[in-house]
Amino acid sequence: MPQWQGTQTVNVTAEFSKEKGYTPVHDTGDGATVLLVEDTEDNRQMMGRLLEMSGFRVVEATNGREAVEAAAREHPKIILMDLSLPFVDGLAATRRIRNLPELKGIPIVAVSAHDTADFHHEALAAGCDAYITKPIDFSELEEVMRRMISKAE
Repeated sequence: MPQWQGTQTVNVTAEFSKEKGYTPVHDTGDGATVLLVEDTEDNRQMMGRLLEMSGFRVVEATNGREAVEAAAREHPKIILMDLSLPFVDGLAATRRIRNLPELKGIPIVAVSAHDTADFHHEALAAGCDAYITKPIDFSELEEVMRRMISKAE
């Protein structure tokens, strides 16, 4: 597999669903753009494919710096932000996005393997609207995304 750098759109193949047995809970995306910020390639590929299978257009970033640039360029409907990122971490990237007037209203969902009250509090204080822990329950993620997108519109 090639190493991904920068941002890119993920393309989903029908074989992924057949081979792995993943099916979306709801076709909720309606083509809405999701910025997926995740530095681990396997996680990024799996989440990106599942999101696209649910009807979302996925733009990816692998670190906080790329996340801020992609958010400013793409104006996504929602951002899924890993908190442990290289160069600029997810909390700092969230703060930078919240400081850009044209991006203030975009929902940001923190995604982290850390399931402690301190991490939840830090993410919300930085400007995240919700917090999802890894491993991700995709039906829960879809529900949170639907709620956040509806609330923002």
